[in-house]
Amino acid sequence: MHLTLEFGGGLELLLKKSVKIHQVDVKLKSAEDKVTMLELLQWVKTNLIKERPEMFLKGDSVRPGVLVLINDCDWELCGNLDAELEEKDVVVFISTLHGG
Repeated sequence: MHLTLEFGGGLELLLKKSVKIHQVDVKLKSAEDKVTMLELLQWVKTNLIKERPEMFLKGDSVRPGVLVLINDCDWELCGNLDAELEEKDVVVFISTLHGG
């Protein structure tokens, strides 16, 4: 499944490639056509994060203070971890926790 992932607010610094926008092809072992946010977060942890995953994830979800948008809609309105993604969706992760 082809997705666009965007990281902001400093989260991009945790990734193997410290760029904000990633065009990815998420392939899971299951034969399902749909990818849930839970599966995507595990995929990101395994394939994109190079260091300090605890700054991005807490348990199976994102840390408090990380805003998640699916196609510009708050993921809480889409079902959080159970939200099903579709081909060419855009998922944005923005950390609202930073120094000042």
